[in-house]
Order: sequence, then C-alpha cells, then structure tokens
Amino acid sequence: MDTTNTSFAENSLSCAELQSRLQDTSPPLVIDVRKRDAFLAASQLLPGALRRDPTTIEDWSKQIPKGCAVVVYCVHGHEVSQQAAATLHSAGIDAGFLQGGIHAWQAQTLPLAVKAAGSSTRWVTRERPKVDRIACPWLVRRFVDAEASFLYVTPGQVASTAEREVATPFDVAPHLAETLFTHDGEQCSFDAFIRQYRLGGDPALSRLAEIVRAADTDRLAQTPQAAGLLALSLGMSRLMADDHDMLEAMMPMYDALYAWCQEAVTGQDEKHNWKPEGPAA
Repeated sequence: MDTTNTSFAENSLSCAELQSRLQDTSPPLVIDVRKRDAFLAASQLLPGALRRDPTTIEDWSKQIPKGCAVVVYCVHGHEVSQQAAATLHSAGIDAGFLQGGIHAWQAQTLPLAVKAAGSSTRWVTRERPKVDRIACPWLVRRFVDAEASFLYVTPGQVASTAEREVATPFDVAPHLAETLFTHDGEQCSFDAFIRQYRLGGDPALSRLAEIVRAADTDRLAQTPQAAGLLALSLGMSRLMADDHDMLEAMMPMYDALYAWCQEAVTGQDEKHNWKPEGPAA
C-alpha cells in the first residue's frame, strides 16, 4: 500500500528531478535519514549524501547553512523522509524528499556509493597523517557521518584495504587508488570533500578550507592561521605514535578552529590586545 502523505506531495522530487538538480551550479544537500538499523544493514547510499539520524533532527537542522536547499531520503520515501522534510520546512529550510526513496533510485539503476553492510561509512588513507588526512576525517565526522571510521595503512596497502574493507580511499595519488577525494591542482583533499558533499554554502567551512589548503600545500603566506595549524599538526604527529590517537587528539583542535572561523566570517572574531596597566599610584 502506498503510504505517501499527499500533504507533502508538493515537496517531493522524482529520481529524475533530483538527478537533474544535482547537476546545477548550486545543488541541494542530499541527506540520508534512514532509521539507524536500516542504514547499517544497507550496503549503498546516494553519492554525496550526508548521513543524519532522523530522531535528532531538531539538533542537526540548526547546522544546515542558511540558504541551502535540502533533499532527504529514506528507504521507500514514506513517513521517515516525509516527516523529516516537513520538520526542516517548518524550520524555514527549503526541503523536499525523494519519491520512492533509495529503493526507487536503485530500481532506476542510478549512481550509488558503496559502504560496508553492518557499519557506517568507512574510509582509508596513508599512514602518519599531518594536515589533510586529519582535517578530512574531522569534516566527515562533523558534517557527513558522525559514526564514520578511518583506516590508516601503508601507501601500498590503500587499494587492497579499500577493496577488502569496502572503504573509500582519500588523499592518495592516482597510482595508489582511484578516488574523487584527493588533490586537484591547487585544491587539496579537504576541498574535494566540500565539493563532493556540497558543503560550500557554509562560509565558515570555506574559511577553514583556506587555512587547511595553505597549511597542507606549504603556501603559508596565503592565510596567517596556516602556519599555526601546520606547527600544531607536526608537533602532534611527533607526540602521537598511533594515527588514531592523533586523530582523536586533533578533533577538538579543528572544532576550535571552525568555531573561530564562524565568528571571523561575521566580523565578530575577538581581538586580543594586551595593554599593560600603568604603575600603581
């Protein structure tokens, strides 16, 4: 039986309509709102889809950049995605849901990304990370999939690990593994994640990307914060022998830098000018 709520019909998109909109210069954010068990059991998701828990929509809806259009999808396009779209719409967000959900998308043999069944998204890259290979996991966990896992291996093991673990390679050269998430000209892997997940509408994240790019590509003169990020990253690498320990240690550092960027882009960043007091009378 079709349980589609007709009151939400005007906010629905067909698979063809969504595929077309994803080719626009300003494509919508695509958000996977399948229930947790359904998401973990699945082995596929729409390319570039962010993962969000539909039960915590009141929290994550506040993080969507202003002016961004959103398309949510669940398994069949019924209550879960319809309610999510309605909640986002009531919060002033231009939101719609995918008709037929991922089931319809699969039936039309449209492009899909692969993930390991029974887990959230999984990623693999080279060992001994410094800047990009820490910044990218931070971005994924904060904006794409909070439960994503990351594997750090020797360069020669990236491709075989990706195949064995059903993981997506990132920040690797083409001869190591094929991936969309790597350097492209002057752009670094952090930029690729922002582009693939359509997160460029967040000015604070774009500001952070400038800092990461400058630090990761040794163009420190491009932004004054880059030298500090590079020094912190190299120092933490010396202190942490385990790559996952370094990632966990650096997560709050990137949280803090992103918080600064949020204030900086609005001109509200705090200035620190020490002015010594005069001698006591």
